[in-house]
Amino acid sequence: MPAMTDSSPAAVSDFPADDSAAQALAEVIQEARLWRKDGWTARVIKNEDDDGWAVEMIKDGEPEPALVGPWTMGRDKKNPKPLDTSAFNTLVKTASEVLRRHEQQLRALLHKRVSVRTAEGDVEVTLDIVPDEYEPYALVSAFDAFGEQLAQARVAPNFKLTKANAETWAEGGFGRIE
Repeated sequence: MPAMTDSSPAAVSDFPADDSAAQALAEVIQEARLWRKDGWTARVIKNEDDDGWAVEMIKDGEPEPALVGPWTMGRDKKNPKPLDTSAFNTLVKTASEVLRRHEQQLRALLHKRVSVRTAEGDVEVTLDIVPDEYEPYALVSAFDAFGEQLAQARVAPNFKLTKANAETWAEGGFGRIE
């Protein structure tokens, strides 16, 4: 029986299916007002607030820009200055730092820590909020000086971890938290 081949255009691909590096290279765009490279898109847009221009940086897969800022006018004072490698790299660095700061702020909101002294020694008590969409909750945990977990309890996501309630929990033998 002769071998069957598919010579239709749909069967021919420019890239092998598993060659993501080649596909990523194909997605690189370097135009005057639009650059896409290394997981980031820079787009020069008309500033809605005045006659100038703005640039927005969007991380691939994110619905909102990580950074929006003013953009320099070109020599003709009407059109924006074109994007270039140096500007794009600076924008990526700045937008990455903005995202990093947002992550640190979120972590600080969702994680608290206090130290208390007990008869057995110093204890670190942590509160980790789990922001589940349907049933958010928090976990209060106690750790000894060697990092060994002594206890853990589930609490409401609005539980306020204070030194006083951590001491009360420790004095009560790490039982139920009220």
